Amino acid sequence: MKNMEKYLALLEKEQDGLLLTSRYSRFYAAEFDIAEGVAIVSKAGRRYFTDSRYIESAENNIQDFEVLVVDREHSYFQRINQALEDFGVTTLGYEENYLTMSEYLGYEKHLHAALTPRNHDISSLRAVKEPWELDRMRKAQDITDAAFTEVLTKIHAGMTEKQLCAELIYCLLKNGGEGLSFDPIVVSGPNTSLPHGVPGERKLQDGDFITMDFGVLYQGYCSDMTRTVALGHATEEMRKIYGIVAQAQAAGIAATRPGVKGKEVDAAARKVITDAGYGPYFGHGYGHGVGLEIHENPGCNAGGETTMQAGMVCSAEPGIYLPGKFGVRIEDVVIFTEDGCEDITHSPKELIIL
Repeated sequence: MKNMEKYLALLEKEQDGLLLTSRYSRFYAAEFDIAEGVAIVSKAGRRYFTDSRYIESAENNIQDFEVLVVDREHSYFQRINQALEDFGVTTLGYEENYLTMSEYLGYEKHLHAALTPRNHDISSLRAVKEPWELDRMRKAQDITDAAFTEVLTKIHAGMTEKQLCAELIYCLLKNGGEGLSFDPIVVSGPNTSLPHGVPGERKLQDGDFITMDFGVLYQGYCSDMTRTVALGHATEEMRKIYGIVAQAQAAGIAATRPGVKGKEVDAAARKVITDAGYGPYFGHGYGHGVGLEIHENPGCNAGGETTMQAGMVCSAEPGIYLPGKFGVRIEDVVIFTEDGCEDITHSPKELIIL
């Protein structure tokens, strides 16, 4: 099914329309990315509005929409209201998760249609990826794998977490990344017990664990991976914890197949860590959806009630975090297939000691 057909399927009545304000939904509907704009989708017609900075690019690249400029004489409100009148739309679904209160109040005051929150319905359209989307995600992961291989050659004692983060970003972009899918997490030593620690001035030392969580954008789609490596040597306790996390991830991936709920995948991985006595030290979910956004539906976490389908994509990232000592996380991205799953992250998962 084409992307636009998915949006139109949400419209039950001829008078229904969708107001697409998030960059992600506009990209998915128009199959072209523009930083600023608003799109209207209805059964009677579709229009895409943007300003003078992007209008030429929009006119040249956006299909299946009438593209119109907004300016001093033609505000977004005016353009949208004209579309509502032309298309006979009286009820407008909107993405409540992506509007500030000020933006919502502006739409509520000025638009000639009843506003209905539809964020869940709109974002859920992207949960099952099309083959062309999966190809982009595979490429994004290939770039991430290549960057990881290269950055390993840059790591040495005495460099700071910030310096290593800078090297990692350079490797990601050098190997084909078109942007970062999120700010990288690069932490070392006791800081690795912080699942979302921020790179700082701490210098890498012999005997450290180093955790790197990073990803890129490729043609709009995100990659995501985490690897924890040791510098110089690893203690028996470090090796033990690393092995438990690796086993937990393997159990989660083995449970990744269509027909199961996200929470069942989480439970399979979590059981390994709990049975080893470290359950209290794995606080976050096993995985999250990945696509145009780095976190999107569906989730493979303890609350994940979605029944998974072929074409869905989730991260696989169990971890153990011992406060004040160290932490370990290993993360891949996995595609649900008709008979199981495809792990599209190919970097080694055995403990690397540099």
